[in-house]
Amino acid sequence: MTSTATTAPTTTPTPAGTSRSTAEGITAESSESRRRAVGLGLLVSAQFVVMLDTSIVNVALPSIQADMALSPTGLSWIINAYVLTFGGLLLLFGRVADLLGRRRMFIAGSAAFTLGTLVAATAVSEWMLVAGRVIQGAGAAALSPAAMSLLMLNFPGEHRARAMSLWGASSAVGGATGVLAGGLLTGTFGWSSVFLVTVPASVAAVALARRVLDDTARGAHRRFDASGAVTITAAVIALVHGGLGAADHGVTAPSVLITLAAAGALLLAFIAIERHAADPLVPLELFRSPVLSTGVALAVLGGAARASTFVLIALYLQKALTMTPEHAGLAMVPTSLAGFVVNLALLPRVLRAIGPRRSMVVGLAILAAGHLWIAYGPTGSSYPIAVLPGLLLVATGVALSFTPTTMVIASAAPDTHTGLASGLASSATQVGAALGTATFTTIALTTGNGFTAGFTTAFAAAAMVAVATAGLAATLVRR
Repeated sequence: MTSTATTAPTTTPTPAGTSRSTAEGITAESSESRRRAVGLGLLVSAQFVVMLDTSIVNVALPSIQADMALSPTGLSWIINAYVLTFGGLLLLFGRVADLLGRRRMFIAGSAAFTLGTLVAATAVSEWMLVAGRVIQGAGAAALSPAAMSLLMLNFPGEHRARAMSLWGASSAVGGATGVLAGGLLTGTFGWSSVFLVTVPASVAAVALARRVLDDTARGAHRRFDASGAVTITAAVIALVHGGLGAADHGVTAPSVLITLAAAGALLLAFIAIERHAADPLVPLELFRSPVLSTGVALAVLGGAARASTFVLIALYLQKALTMTPEHAGLAMVPTSLAGFVVNLALLPRVLRAIGPRRSMVVGLAILAAGHLWIAYGPTGSSYPIAVLPGLLLVATGVALSFTPTTMVIASAAPDTHTGLASGLASSATQVGAALGTATFTTIALTTGNGFTAGFTTAFAAAAMVAVATAGLAATLVRR
């Protein structure tokens, strides 16, 4: 009878003395880390592109007007076509992302943005350029809430604070890069180059998203709430258009009052439609969450206090302090640099230490302090004393309150509605920015006996809004 000896399976050691299975695990972990890093870079670059495009075209407007012989109205539509489309479609496309897939919507939005960019860059007429801007705005409205939802999904737990800080930093860098690069590109390569500069990032998003971004299963097939979609899109567009019109013609202009009244009527109609819709675009029961409903209010008020600040400062430097446009642009650079540093270095620590709700309160209080410094700072002093400290406070306040507001809204919604929540946050911020900019610039340019008095009143009013918003945010902390 023959006996067979059994031997234990052997594991071939690696040169470092590590088992093959362990080495393979380390390799797989390293590969996954690289994939997540590329995915984060992709999402952050998408937000960078969206913010870049809101500012880079402004610098090229004089060249576009001269080349195409545009009227002042036609020139304003180069900006407004993008802003209105972007703001109006955010909510709709955020919900569509929940139903059809966030990654799919991110890819579609990036492709549409690329198409619009190419149309605008090759435009030979005013209407072709406006059409390109509309397509760009629609693409941005699709990819922005989808990107935020994917970021929340792909970076949970302790990784989220770092990811969100990079998201906020990309916003600051995008706006600053647009201002600085716009003039250089226009002067060197012509105005078409300010559009083409975003193409590589958009193409990379289309090519890599499926490989590096995870997504949840699509929502159940539902009827499309066409009536709700039309009314809420029209309401947001009317609100933003009214805010833009008020900045140009004053709040009491008949056209502005009619537009704002139409926005109110459309909003009431939307609420009535959603109450009776079988599959509403925006389930109204979401607003039973006090965190989500308060968060949306914070986005509107915070958007008014934050976004209007940079417009006010740009006007203040040129009209009240009589700086040239070039010097005013250089004077704004520290604001962008400070925003980038705070988002990247300070915000993650603040979020881990006190959470997004308390971060909102702190950020809005600092924002108000910056407003008050510029309004009532040392008179007769030079820019480094009278203006710069206020700019640094404003940049810090914006960084500590903007991203946390979005986090609060997105985290208050169920996982099946994160796209809608991201769209709500972005849309509310856009509406607040338009209304705040219109209100505070009107105050600055029409109040008092001179520009200085008007801007003092405007910055003080913005500070009051920031303080009131901080008080509202404090109610969430107590919850």
